[in-house]
Amino acid sequence: MAATGGDALLMASCWAAAVLAAAASLNTSPVPFQAGYMPLFGGDNLVRSPNGRSVRLKLDARTGSGFVSKSAYHHGYFSASIKLPDDHTAGVVVAFYLSNGDVFPHNHDEVDFELLGNRHGHEWRVQTNVYGNGSTTRGREERYLLPFDPTLRHHAYAISWTPTVIVFYIDKKPIREVVRVASMGGDFPSKPMSVYATIWDGSSWATDGGRYKVDYAHAPFVAEFSNFVLSGCPLGHGEFLGGRRSSEGAGCDVAVMTAEFAVRTPAKRAAMRRFRRRNILYTVCHDLYRYNGTVFPECDDTDGTEREDFHKWGESKRVSPSRRGYTTQQQEGRADGNDAAGGRPSTWPVGSLRAD
Repeated sequence: MAATGGDALLMASCWAAAVLAAAASLNTSPVPFQAGYMPLFGGDNLVRSPNGRSVRLKLDARTGSGFVSKSAYHHGYFSASIKLPDDHTAGVVVAFYLSNGDVFPHNHDEVDFELLGNRHGHEWRVQTNVYGNGSTTRGREERYLLPFDPTLRHHAYAISWTPTVIVFYIDKKPIREVVRVASMGGDFPSKPMSVYATIWDGSSWATDGGRYKVDYAHAPFVAEFSNFVLSGCPLGHGEFLGGRRSSEGAGCDVAVMTAEFAVRTPAKRAAMRRFRRRNILYTVCHDLYRYNGTVFPECDDTDGTEREDFHKWGESKRVSPSRRGYTTQQQEGRADGNDAAGGRPSTWPVGSLRAD
C-alpha cells in the first residue's frame, strides 16, 4: 500500500534526523589510544606514551608489533600520524590499514597504506592497495615517493572509505581515489572492517623485490603513531554477518558520504593530480604485463593523457629515484634487474599484509 503524504513526511523526517545524528557523531578529533585501540601482538614491543596519546611500535629479531581498533566500522575516515625509523630500514614494513581478514579469511576486504623501508641514504616508499571479497590475486598496488623525509617528524596518513569511493590522504591531501563502478563486482570492499597498524619484516618483497633484507644489526626499528582518528560508523549488533542495516547505520553512511573528507572538490582533484605527477613510481592501472593487458574497470584515463607518462610495465617515465639523489651504482643495479623480455623490471610491486 502506498504511503500517505503524512507517512512520507514522517519517514523523511526520521531519515533526516538519523542523518543529522550520524553527522554529529562523525567527530574527526584525535582520540587517546586506549579509547579506540588495543594491542594486537608484540608484547613489550608496543610502548604507550605516559599521556596515552601516542604509541611506539618496534621490530626486532624477536618480533614485530601492532594494534587494532576495538570496533569494526562500516565506512568512515581513519587516520594516524606516523614517524618512521631512519638509517638502514631495508625490508621493514610499517602499515596502517583496514581489514576483516580475521572474520572472513577466504573472502576478506582490505585497504592498505604500506610504508616500505630502504637502505641507508635511500628514501622510504609508500604503497597503497585495495582488495575486495578476497581478490588477493588482483592486487591494485600503486607506489609513490614521498615529498618529505618521513623520519624527521609525524605525517598524517588517512583513508576515507564510503559506499562509493575510497580516497587515500597524506597530510590531508588526496593522493589516490578508487571509485566503485558496477563492473568491479565484489572487488570493492563492502564488509565492515577493523583498523590496524603494524611493523613487520617484509624482507621477501618490500625493498627492490626482496633484494635487500632486514638487517637486525640496526634494530630495533621504531615507528611512532599519534593523532588517532576513528570517525566512522561502528558496527551494530547483527550487521557484521549480513544482518540488515538499521536506519541509524544507513543514516551514518549518508553522513560519511557527505562529510568534508569524502567530498571530491575540483581543488582536491587538482591537488591529487599534482601529487601523482610528481611522486608516483608505479600504478597497476598502466601495467600491461601483470594481467596480460587487462585494465581494471576503475582505472579512468578517458583521454589517454596519463597513459603516456608510464612504461608498459606500469612504472612512471616522469618520476624515478635518480631524481631524488640516488647513486649511479643503484641505477646500474636497477638496469641489471630488468627482465630481458620487454624490459619489465624484476622488482615487481607485489606483497600483502597477509604475508606477516
